[in-house]
Amino acid sequence: MESFDTLVGKSSVIHGRMTVHDSLRIDGKVFGNLEPADKYPCSIAVGPSGVVTGNIHCNKAYIAGKVIGNIFAKELIFLSDCAVVQGDISAEAFTIASGAVIEGTMLQANRKVRNPQSNQLRSSTSASSMTSV
Repeated sequence: MESFDTLVGKSSVIHGRMTVHDSLRIDGKVFGNLEPADKYPCSIAVGPSGVVTGNIHCNKAYIAGKVIGNIFAKELIFLSDCAVVQGDISAEAFTIASGAVIEGTMLQANRKVRNPQSNQLRSSTSASSMTSV
């Protein structure tokens, strides 16, 4: 896992939209959307005690806490065994540990699939609706 430049501590509560330049780890509570600043690639982590009520837009998302909102990652969404997401998730790749809970739709964007007739790769988008317990 990567290191994070900014930390929202366990006792912190933030209300409002946050723009992230590089990386952010949340162990407290955030009520508002998290977005990259000026299209900078950013990574966002929600620790086991962290709660985000709002949408997350980033390159990579590492979730071990609770997110009440949608997660849109360009590259990767990693959900640990104690992650709870009440919303839709969208990324190119997912790592979902056993025990993670997703109450929403999962969309894999920019996925390459092989055409069985021509044996060539083509772009595809797939979606599935899931509720895990």
